Amino acid sequence: MTQVENEFKTGHQPVAQDTVLKVLLALSCAHLINDTLQALLPAIYPLLKSSYHLNYTQIGLITLTYQVTGSLLQPLVGFITDRHHQPWSLAVGMGATLTGLVLLSQASSFAALCAGAATVGVGSSIFHPEASRVARMASGGKHGFAQSLFQVGGNFGTSLGPLLAAVIIIPRGQGQILWFTVLAFTGILLLLRVGGWYRRNLGRLKPPSHASGGIVSARLSRGKVVLAFAVLIVLIFSKYFYLISLTNYYTFYLIDKFQVSVQGAQVYLFVFLFAVAAGTIIGGPVGDRIGRKLVIWISILGVAPFSLVLPHMGLTGTVVLTVFIGVILASAFSAILVYAQELLPGNVGLVAGLFFGLAFGIAGIGSAVLGRLADQTSISYVFKVCAYLPLLGLLTAFLPEVEGTKRRVVVSNT
Repeated sequence: MTQVENEFKTGHQPVAQDTVLKVLLALSCAHLINDTLQALLPAIYPLLKSSYHLNYTQIGLITLTYQVTGSLLQPLVGFITDRHHQPWSLAVGMGATLTGLVLLSQASSFAALCAGAATVGVGSSIFHPEASRVARMASGGKHGFAQSLFQVGGNFGTSLGPLLAAVIIIPRGQGQILWFTVLAFTGILLLLRVGGWYRRNLGRLKPPSHASGGIVSARLSRGKVVLAFAVLIVLIFSKYFYLISLTNYYTFYLIDKFQVSVQGAQVYLFVFLFAVAAGTIIGGPVGDRIGRKLVIWISILGVAPFSLVLPHMGLTGTVVLTVFIGVILASAFSAILVYAQELLPGNVGLVAGLFFGLAFGIAGIGSAVLGRLADQTSISYVFKVCAYLPLLGLLTAFLPEVEGTKRRVVVSNT
């Protein structure tokens, strides 16, 4: 048995700030399961619409119900668990998702569908803030790497959910959702073990000392902290509004502009999503090495040259540019999240809940707004308008430096 495996099972900590890779991998797998299950709901909308004769307003209300519980509750959950740590809440969150899947599989009315969607959203709200906290606990000071490894599981899950729904649920009917409770139950068992490690290692939540090379928070006024959070929120808006234009409307853009087949457009979308996953895992470790603020500069503003040129390119150029866009843009979230957690030490869950909730909410709102804009104009016009969003990355200039002291300490110890 390796040292890391022994620590995962027994809670033994020879060095207080060792990176516990096995815990991080378990969290990433749990994130994959969670986001796979969360992604099932929008993937089966066409089935639900035809089965229950729903209109688009009712579909929108189901989405709103899910988004309210799946995004607005996350900061509240994070705030509560910052003050009252709940090691078993991870498994409870997955249990809520499992319950929501059962409700969706057996629903026979619009109200029942909303109840199932709300319960699935509650599961997500409980899972994300606490899982982000445990990732930070297990990071050994490599906070960017830990958040990236955790986040990449969710990215793969988001892309996997619609594929599984297309293969298993759509051809056979709503009742087949029950099969996914097996996946949820597997997630519960995995998170029970993670929760056990969390309970035995609550001491890792204590702020590290200067000598250990931990974060040395800059002394910032309340006004500067508020300004920094406002800038980060705008950057999250920029990232997810532009990202949703690609994830939701890229296939329509390719079909409309280049007459690509549906199957071909799906392949190009997979290429883009793969680039997003690669960028997610790259961004965290790079941020650990060169600093989060620089990664935020590069990952938001650095997309602008590619996004501005994209609407004027041919098919090959479009595909190539979206690969660069996916890799660069995806590196932003881990850097923004860790930077925000360093701005507000002691509130890891609240910060994680706030930014995961914002990501959920902005993606939902952005999809509706861009869809409406496409109906009023054209899908090509949507891409021309969204091309300017990465320029909001210029606001990074207003972010204070909070990592300079940390880097000096790390250098002096090496």
